[in-house]
Amino acid sequence: MRKIATVLAALCAALTLVLPAGGTAYGQAGPGRLAVRGADVSSLAKSEALGGVYRHANGRRGDALAILRDAGVTHIRLKVWVNPADGYNTKTQVLAVARRAKALGMGLLIDFHYSDSWADPGKQNKPAAWASLPFDQLRQAVYDHTFDVLGALKAQGTTAEMVQIGNELNGGLLWPDGRYDNWPGMAALLNAGYDAAKAVSSATKVVLHLADGADNGLYRWWFDNAAAHGIRYDVIGLSYYPYWHGTLEAFQANLNDVAARYAKPVLVAETAYPFTTGDDDGWTNIITSAEPYPGYPASTGGQSAMTRTIMDIVRAVPGGRGLGVFYWEATWTGVPGNGWDPADPSSGNGWENQALFGFDDRALPALRTLGTG
Repeated sequence: MRKIATVLAALCAALTLVLPAGGTAYGQAGPGRLAVRGADVSSLAKSEALGGVYRHANGRRGDALAILRDAGVTHIRLKVWVNPADGYNTKTQVLAVARRAKALGMGLLIDFHYSDSWADPGKQNKPAAWASLPFDQLRQAVYDHTFDVLGALKAQGTTAEMVQIGNELNGGLLWPDGRYDNWPGMAALLNAGYDAAKAVSSATKVVLHLADGADNGLYRWWFDNAAAHGIRYDVIGLSYYPYWHGTLEAFQANLNDVAARYAKPVLVAETAYPFTTGDDDGWTNIITSAEPYPGYPASTGGQSAMTRTIMDIVRAVPGGRGLGVFYWEATWTGVPGNGWDPADPSSGNGWENQALFGFDDRALPALRTLGTG
């Protein structure tokens, strides 16, 4: 009985962790459902500004966020860049999209890149405005930027439930000051972000997010070092793209191991899968294989099946520590001008065959799978 009570307590804590304030029906996990059934919609504001259209599965045109909500999506994820070339993914758009999402009863995960463009395992470039700052001023810039965005969200009544301090932190952030070979520097920068988030709202949960979600050696090395250097956080976030990051079995083993080893909830912050090998914007797709992962074709059925499998794996994490899944860039359809490079309006996105809306702008079956997971 004691063991059962412990498991139930952990599950309740996990659900409380991420429910939107005032929890609507869309924020409830329900029997066997994940508390977080989320979609990254960082590209949505620009898509809509450039004429992007979104439709329900039956073809009826609608608001993209409402379509997600109606399918059962509980949370959205929005990235934040400091001073991007195109002016998108800044505080201005985050505030506007957050208002819409919260009005629909959805929760919010804010993803700070601490860069003017993409931050990931291969690059963690400082924003141009921070490039020459001495370390103490760089740490203060992290605090001030984090506090500014999250404070503005709170002031308009849309406090974030979760926040990522950095994006895909395999090698650290804000290189070289917070690189993997300078753990004291990394710890100081990450803790500055943590402190800013908690100063705005002690209820906001801080996520530390790595890529390569099936690489247990990476996760043990990183989070062991995080513990040794006093890095503070609440949730372990993972990217898992099955065509890049290893087998589903290795992913499951890593999730289970890190949840137990560090006694933290785990969250898939990014995943996706193609519904076609076709192209809709004249820009070469990133994933072109007819079967990117064995047994899961690049089809609407394959996309839905892979989404279901990943959600099932998260749901099965022992102790109720599997919080949920965010599908990455669910609304990034082939809209001209809304490409990868914020400095180049002619670039395409290479991702439209992995969105949760088809080339006819209709919601795909995998959206329903995500929302009912």
